Amino acid sequence: MNGEFEWNEIAFDVAKDVEKVVMPIFGTPKAGENIGKNVSGDVTKYVDKVAENLVIERLKPLGINIVSEEIGNIDVGSDYTAVIDPIDGSYNFAAGIPIFAFSLAVFKRTVPVYGAIYEFVTGNFYEGILGKGAFMNGRPIHVKKAERGKEAISFYTRGRCTELIKKVKRVRVLGAIAVELTYLAKGALDGVLDIRNYVRTTDIAAGVVIAKEAGAIITDEKGEELRLSLNATDQTNIVAVNDGRLLDLILLEIGRGE
Repeated sequence: MNGEFEWNEIAFDVAKDVEKVVMPIFGTPKAGENIGKNVSGDVTKYVDKVAENLVIERLKPLGINIVSEEIGNIDVGSDYTAVIDPIDGSYNFAAGIPIFAFSLAVFKRTVPVYGAIYEFVTGNFYEGILGKGAFMNGRPIHVKKAERGKEAISFYTRGRCTELIKKVKRVRVLGAIAVELTYLAKGALDGVLDIRNYVRTTDIAAGVVIAKEAGAIITDEKGEELRLSLNATDQTNIVAVNDGRLLDLILLEIGRGE
């Protein structure tokens, strides 16, 4: 597929291994137990660490670099880097809310070439392959054609440009941005934006690959190309939409709210 590895097989097999380990504790107090802090200073939940330990154990034999939410960077000098979030939506997981996923993106040097997201509860496996498209369970997916006045977006903010809520039909906040980006990719959402200067590459890299390959337009909050850093600490904003007009509307409202 991309380079010397069959990334689709690797991603799916690792995701299924994580599923076996974590699903027995879904919705339990143990899952949400705070066991320390990650490299960014955020709280590490028990389920996050258990899942990450397993993923790193599986990926290390490949001899590739790894960037993960809890442990940070493992640099072995490879051309390839796996960027992982073993449980995107870990709060949902601990709370018993069935919206969370395994997320893995592969970079060749600084270029994201593959993204995979496995949604544990539905069993849906999403992929984005650079230049080849986006897929759900092996079938091609694409953003839907925009319908004026019927836009549904996922919108994370801390009080900025709240007037945007009045300009779209529906606002949904699901608590797992990797999952939300796949929903954009398959046409269930029209836009996903987080303008809290909060998300990291580990949160969004796989979703960005999938959504882009499905036809989404993805920028930062200024409408410029979104650049993903190969670390687990840099924070950014993201605006991902299915349509240029919706992008213009969102950027205008962000500009007004600054």
